[in-house]
Amino acid sequence: MIPKLNSYKEKWNVQSDDVIKPGLTAIQEALARLDNPENKLQVVHLAGTNGKGSTLTFLESIAKEHGLRVGKFMSPCILDVHDQIQVEGQAITEAEMNHVFQQMQAAGLSGKLTDFELLTVAVFLHFVASDVDIALIEAGMGGLLDSTNVVTPIVSIIPSIALEHTNFLGNTIESITHHKAGIIKPYRPVVIGDLPLEAKNIVYQEAQKQHSSVLELNHHFYIEQENDGESYMHNDNSFHITKLTRTMKGAHQGNNMALAITAFFEVATELELQLSKEAIQKAVKNATILGRFEEIMPYIFLDGAHNPASAEKLIETIKHEFPGEQITFVIGILADKAVTEILQQFEQVSDYFYFVDFNNPRAMAAHYMLELSNASHKVVLEDYVQFLKLQSENKSRTIVSGSLYLLTEVRSRLKNI
Repeated sequence: MIPKLNSYKEKWNVQSDDVIKPGLTAIQEALARLDNPENKLQVVHLAGTNGKGSTLTFLESIAKEHGLRVGKFMSPCILDVHDQIQVEGQAITEAEMNHVFQQMQAAGLSGKLTDFELLTVAVFLHFVASDVDIALIEAGMGGLLDSTNVVTPIVSIIPSIALEHTNFLGNTIESITHHKAGIIKPYRPVVIGDLPLEAKNIVYQEAQKQHSSVLELNHHFYIEQENDGESYMHNDNSFHITKLTRTMKGAHQGNNMALAITAFFEVATELELQLSKEAIQKAVKNATILGRFEEIMPYIFLDGAHNPASAEKLIETIKHEFPGEQITFVIGILADKAVTEILQQFEQVSDYFYFVDFNNPRAMAAHYMLELSNASHKVVLEDYVQFLKLQSENKSRTIVSGSLYLLTEVRSRLKNI
């Protein structure tokens, strides 16, 4: 369920299925009815388990500082369907969404697509109408059979690969990598993060089939810590930039920053832009993202760690930012996630857990999470809003995590207190 999407479907009498149907045939046929708007865009395509949103955010900031008009498509939403589709940092408006739905209705798309496919078509139509210079497109699930994989990008990015969506993508790193590597297109480069060896091998094999170059973190480009920030070095073009100071915390965000800088080299080459070190420095400092170690109230942080790999990164950040401090967790997780493994990660830094129910049909009940937890202090929390308010007043470090959908609900409710 994508919040507020149904209201547009009902208004324009455009039907679509609230299910996942991997495959490209339906969306390709739909886009052909609309004169293939995706082919009119300059695109950067991102797929991976973790780091897509952060890498996209760094890349958006860098592109803006170089004077580009940027469109971005992210999943899932923060509040509702509008914020998934943004141009120049502004969510699509009701009037703009009505316009693209009118186009989709006129093209006869009703009943032919899933919700996510329909939303993907809306993205392409809106970005063309908005005359964006660059479209940053995040895959919804996997890559190979994801509806976004109809684009031919300037460059593809795969920040990380770990087990996820195993019921659709397979239960091995190899099978999941097969899907993620599906975004690699002929003669178009791919930028990759620190991938497991078995994943890396598959990416290189796929890139070779597609005659695509691979730009790999810690092989072709690097990040190093210095006294006045971080420095970036690119071996292939001898580009070196110093004094990079990130607002986004965590060593993993340094890697995501490096991926974005590297990908932007490819964008700049394609669009014939002059690179500015000063613009990159400013962009890195200004880049922020909701739900990534986000302090929403004093001492209250939201972080969308929803799988073991992202939970591990969150734990690393907590250890670095708050060494020796008592941490309290407020947790809600989808039942189809690796709940036990995620809790085990969080239990490395805390023994205080409050489990909550939230409004999503896939959410695991709070009392089931409590049973899976090994913490000595664990409670099912009924009113997390007042609890978080009290934690903030008492200056108690508290992390809300487990599901991006929970973060959306928490943010919405905290806005009203």
